[in-house]
Amino acid sequence: GGGEVGEAPTMIFNIDEVTVYFPYDYIYKEQKDYMVELKRALDAKQHCMLEMPTGTGKTITLLSLITSYQIAHPEVPKLVYCTRTVPEMEKALEELENLIKYRCKHLGDDGAKILALGLSSRRNMCVHPVIMQESDRVTVDAKCRSITASWVRGRRDQDSNIEVCEYFDGFDQHGSQSLLEPGVYTLERLRELGRKNKWCPYFTARHMIKFCNVIVYNYAYVIDPKISQLVSRDIEKESILVFDEAHNIDNVCIEALSVHFNKKTLEGATRNLGTLGRAIDKCKETNAQQLQQEYSRLLQGMRAEGGGAWAGLSLSDEIGGNPAIGGLGDELEQLLPGDIRQASDFVAFMRRVVDFLKERLRGTSVVEAVDNNTFMKAMVTKMQLAEPKSLRFASQRLKSLLHTLEIVDVDSYEPISVIVDFCHLIAAYTQGFKVIIEPFDERLPNVPDPLLNLACLDASLAIKSVFEHFQSVVITSGTLSPIDLYPKILNFVPITKTFEMSLSRECICPMIVTRGSDQMPLNARFQNRSDRSIIINYGRLLVEMCAVVPDGVVVFFPSYRYMEEVVCAWANSKVLEQVTEHKLLFIETQDVVETTLALENFKRACDVGRGAVFFSVARGKVAEGIDFDRHYGRAVIILGIPFQYTLSKILKARLEYMKEKYQIDEGDFLTFDAMRQASQCMGRVIRSKTDYGLMILADQRYSRADKRTKLPNWIRKNIKDAHLNMSTDLCVSQAKEFLSTVSKKEPWESQVGSILLSLEDIQGDGVSRAPQVLQKPTPLPPPKERGRGGKDR
Repeated sequence: GGGEVGEAPTMIFNIDEVTVYFPYDYIYKEQKDYMVELKRALDAKQHCMLEMPTGTGKTITLLSLITSYQIAHPEVPKLVYCTRTVPEMEKALEELENLIKYRCKHLGDDGAKILALGLSSRRNMCVHPVIMQESDRVTVDAKCRSITASWVRGRRDQDSNIEVCEYFDGFDQHGSQSLLEPGVYTLERLRELGRKNKWCPYFTARHMIKFCNVIVYNYAYVIDPKISQLVSRDIEKESILVFDEAHNIDNVCIEALSVHFNKKTLEGATRNLGTLGRAIDKCKETNAQQLQQEYSRLLQGMRAEGGGAWAGLSLSDEIGGNPAIGGLGDELEQLLPGDIRQASDFVAFMRRVVDFLKERLRGTSVVEAVDNNTFMKAMVTKMQLAEPKSLRFASQRLKSLLHTLEIVDVDSYEPISVIVDFCHLIAAYTQGFKVIIEPFDERLPNVPDPLLNLACLDASLAIKSVFEHFQSVVITSGTLSPIDLYPKILNFVPITKTFEMSLSRECICPMIVTRGSDQMPLNARFQNRSDRSIIINYGRLLVEMCAVVPDGVVVFFPSYRYMEEVVCAWANSKVLEQVTEHKLLFIETQDVVETTLALENFKRACDVGRGAVFFSVARGKVAEGIDFDRHYGRAVIILGIPFQYTLSKILKARLEYMKEKYQIDEGDFLTFDAMRQASQCMGRVIRSKTDYGLMILADQRYSRADKRTKLPNWIRKNIKDAHLNMSTDLCVSQAKEFLSTVSKKEPWESQVGSILLSLEDIQGDGVSRAPQVLQKPTPLPPPKERGRGGKDR
């Protein structure tokens, strides 16, 4: 966002008392408005939801304002910036690097007093030559543990043949020297430094969280309690938290607290318990005091502070926090119930749990849905428990046991971990969940394989502790419409605002196609799915668009199933042959590797001028995070409306719950959800204001007010009345006209003063010139106060 860098005035200005550093010569009006709005929310120490059109430089706007706010308000220690994908994370860190260079230009080296880093899973950060080859996250974590756990390192002192990780050792020994200088560290840069200095990037980053001013990581690190307890617990309450691209945040929250398992999981859990039982017996013979020490630690409670179960645990020994309550808050009850304190009692207790669950799945022939409270009471009665408390502490108790028995291959204990998480959740929450037992997997209805889902229905449960912990939480995206539904679903009261897109020319052209060239209505609703005339009309629309649109075209289908059906029909009716006369065809599949390859080749075909079409699914990976900017996406065509699969029992339960608890109508929610998905797909083609693209919604239902009003303001404002109800032919001739006017390149200078604002243009509304003497950022604490690498937690 912002103009080319020339000898123009610098963009440093004040919003009230905050001097803002913005690393471009010009600023868009909506960037300035966004900053003013965001600053007011930070001043009020409130949460906010801001919808800012895609392609208007949202990331740099956020980073500029908040890091400038930190200089004026040293009491705000950290900006925690959450992204959904690793590329988004690296992009944010690159923008930040740019910003800090700019700050140094104006503040001298003082401007660089900032430490910013990215943190991801070991799989994305490991530099150990063997382990980094693994692609599965759980395997990487377990292999890492097998060469970094404290007891493995302890044994190496007696036996030099035991393999340990030289990178972890380097981190552990040079803890305080290997600390990072101020600067901005992307994952790539951390890996390079780790290789060069022989210290582990992952543990260094984990250790450095305490000292940094900006941290960029995935949503799960604050929303998923199993991770947030380890990683984010010590982040100061005065920090500012940003969720970027947050239109699907409710789904992230729900997934974090849901658990599902089948018979195979339960059989695995039984094997795990057998192995643990044997390990306990062996430990009793060879090292009984180890179990005794654990028992006395557990008597003192579950907290690390009071010499309890987790006292003195090294970073490399952690296994994961509690799956639910806790999160960023405190554990409520410290003492472990007596019936699971002894290791062998706990294993016997878990055997009874697993037997109960096996029994419960055995007779399933129809779908059953039970409230979690009812299910838990049945469990307590059948197992003859005095109280459900033991269930609630099962996951903590298992982690303690794995640690005491010095077990390194934690990945093989995945089945029993799922079951203890289930126990914890079902005992910790009385409402907001449903236990749904299905007799078979929906994809294979003829194979009996009962599945138990503990489905979280209330998105506010996982995020509650986040809203309580952080002073200001900023939820932002290009598509948060209708914005008033999110506060209901997440159960909080934010300041909300949606921003317009200032344009010097029409760079998007949204059109709603309601009829085919034979004037037959286009409506891909579920009942009409296999209707030949609709499929043929969609084919014609595609062929004609491919003939007039240059370079890249992206087509979104509502589901994989529908895509397969349509593509087969098109193959038989020669539609695909006609398409390939104009462009090469690439298709997204459920295989990530294949899809990545298809995308690379799609881009190559666009680069060499052959042109290409990409078939994708509105809820797939591509719709979520891949940009078709510039010539890669000159048109996006959405066939049908991407509603969720409404026969899903879990979705039904969630809809009922929202209706009852938040008075959200089922139809409203489903429409909202489908329209945010469609908006997301549309936003993929526009990534800057010099970009342009056609957005074609091919289904008559889009022309209805209830659907259309749920589009983001910046898209809705650009739909002309004549474009609300078009036939294929009309759409194609309008597309030609739009492309011929917009493809003439406009020099960016012509936008100056209209949409690119200079320092003079933005005065007023709390915005003023920066003072002559600029305030310096507070330096970071010196390394000696920062503790040693591996030893402190």
